Amino acid sequence: MSSIGIFCGSANGNDPVYRKAASQVGQRLAEKGVGIVYGGGKVGLMGAVADAALQHGGSVIGVIPQSLVAREIAHTGLTHLHVVANMHERKMKMAERAEAFIALPGGAGTLEEIFEQWTWAQLGLHTKPCAFFDVNGFYRPLQDMIRQMVSNGFLKKSYEDMLLFSANISEITEYFANYHAPDVKWSR
Repeated sequence: MSSIGIFCGSANGNDPVYRKAASQVGQRLAEKGVGIVYGGGKVGLMGAVADAALQHGGSVIGVIPQSLVAREIAHTGLTHLHVVANMHERKMKMAERAEAFIALPGGAGTLEEIFEQWTWAQLGLHTKPCAFFDVNGFYRPLQDMIRQMVSNGFLKKSYEDMLLFSANISEITEYFANYHAPDVKWSR
């Protein structure tokens, strides 16, 4: 795997464990020779992932909308920074460049981005795996909600099984290496 898309917070959260974990992800992916494709910001967990990867010789591609560049939050020290027109174009460019996706802790934008990739995988628009880096049990309530969707008949078990929740980046990259996509929703 040559590139992984990272979705994460533009804030650090209120526990230093989140920033530390983001830095570890950046470092470990760089050490494995896996490039990072992310939202292009220098702030919060986004900046921590990028800085750690760069400090350890990694390739980091940022994709940021012009409106956020204008607010001076773009990371200017990346391997490459793509400036795009809007958030829709950002997500498309990231989806094109990444072979898999990891959500670190974050807010609504983080969830929206990883959910879109997961949904696209269910629909067969791509066959790329998705994972949640579950720092300090951050994503346990979400995992419970997804199980609730399955138990109430709104989501196939095979689509729940498409996701990995783990606090171990090596486990996540191993999962990605061995991933096999399920049949697509409403396949012929």
